Amino acid sequence: MRPRVLSGMRPTGSLHLGHYHGALKNWVRLQDDYDCFYFVADWHALTTHYEEREVIEKTVYDMVIDWIAAGLDPDKSTIFIQSRLPEHAELFTLLAMGTPLGWLERVPTYKDQMEKLKDRDLATYGFLGYPLLQAADILIYKAGFVPVGEDQASHVELTREVARRFNNLYGRHANFEAQAAAALAKMGKDDARYYEKQRKAFGETGSAEALAKGEGMLKKAAAGVAGWTEADSELLLGHLKGSGKSILVEPQALHTEVAKLPGLDGAKMSKSYGNAVLMRDDAETVTKKIRGMTTDPARARRTDPGTPEKCPVWQFHKVYSDTATQDWVRQGCTTAGIGCLDCKQPVIDAIVQQQAPWRERAAALTADPKKVHWIVEMGTERARTIARQTMKDVRDAMGLGY
Repeated sequence: MRPRVLSGMRPTGSLHLGHYHGALKNWVRLQDDYDCFYFVADWHALTTHYEEREVIEKTVYDMVIDWIAAGLDPDKSTIFIQSRLPEHAELFTLLAMGTPLGWLERVPTYKDQMEKLKDRDLATYGFLGYPLLQAADILIYKAGFVPVGEDQASHVELTREVARRFNNLYGRHANFEAQAAAALAKMGKDDARYYEKQRKAFGETGSAEALAKGEGMLKKAAAGVAGWTEADSELLLGHLKGSGKSILVEPQALHTEVAKLPGLDGAKMSKSYGNAVLMRDDAETVTKKIRGMTTDPARARRTDPGTPEKCPVWQFHKVYSDTATQDWVRQGCTTAGIGCLDCKQPVIDAIVQQQAPWRERAAALTADPKKVHWIVEMGTERARTIARQTMKDVRDAMGLGY
């Protein structure tokens, strides 16, 4: 089985180039090597915009259309809607019973968003708890990896801590030691002794090398030991980490290359700021927007030399232009050999060329909304199968399997 990746986006409607280069491009790339689950985080939208219910449905499907237009393949990736799966809310509730309040209050983005969104009443349980809901979103699919930027790494670490605490609280059962010994007996004395050596080393020193070697022994056993089961691997993996049975998987942050595009005014690209180039903007609109972009303030006149690094357009060249074009821009800008409109034209041409297949695929999907709904429906049912199994494991572990 391929390792599983999970990620989601709040429904914001039609996406812009910042969304594509900041996340979606990596999603498309990852689906060839991972078992990818991508979801519309509509409950997360309510944590900060709980009064704006009228726009959610349209923004959900507009966003999914852009996902597919950009290259997400429903046959390779599972695309689904968070709110269609009440299991997410159930796991969120059960995890909340044992998650310390201080863990949520220390999440860096919590205070940051409180500061940035002062115009909204965010003194709500939903907003405080959204990192835990995010953890539930990840843990319910036992995802091994979460693609994130540096600003979201703290959320993955919180998810790992939540999983570890849950496994410590509920992973061990009355005959855990006896079952671990029985599983070890299947390995043979030498391999079992080597595993125990790595387990003790990891427990005493936290050595990543010891953990890797112990995990390697479990993979060896799974591949070649007669009668070995997945339950044996899960049991001994928990024993290795000192957490008992690993009911919930601790995910790893998957740091992928991210290109950040500024908005037309040099600030962060955002539709709410009115400075975004949308993925489905037509050629005329793209041309108008890019030609009107803010440039290096030092170039007040055509004859003034400029500095590319001080110009937002240069960030677009770093994404869209080849080395020869970038060299031409740098030379022309610093010597006033070209004007700002000359500099912008290669960017316009590259964006329009990239958008052409997106617009074509999006037009076909927009004309057939039932197809989009069916894709989401099928993805949601695939996700539901896994979510229900995880919740059965969680309920049994917590004594709720009656």
